[in-house]
Amino acid sequence: MYLFLVVVILVVCFLLALVVLAQNPKGGGLSSQFGAGGAANLMGVKRTGDLLEKLTWGFAIGLIVLSLATHVISGSSGPVQSINQQAAKRAVVPTAPAAPASAPAPSTPAPATPVAPAPQPAQ
Repeated sequence: MYLFLVVVILVVCFLLALVVLAQNPKGGGLSSQFGAGGAANLMGVKRTGDLLEKLTWGFAIGLIVLSLATHVISGSSGPVQSINQQAAKRAVVPTAPAAPASAPAPSTPAPATPVAPAPQPAQ
């Protein structure tokens, strides 16, 4: 289903580009600054109609909806992580476990007693 939506998005993008290129330029754009303003009016049509404008809006809205649908269908519960982020997360080793929350905190500091280190398991 995801692959199907990606193919539909590509088709909508292609159709959107064709519809935008088929529209009549409104004038006052970059081409008129360089002396080619008359050439656009000479080769263009007088009015392409509201159909191309409605198609442009329809394809643009469709593209947004399909893009959001691919995110929903992909089922990713969290953000996508790169290989470097995954390796960095694996490299981080916790140094000491957190103290249990159920133990009450002492009101006065206890005297320090030496504690023997625990033996390390064989690897």
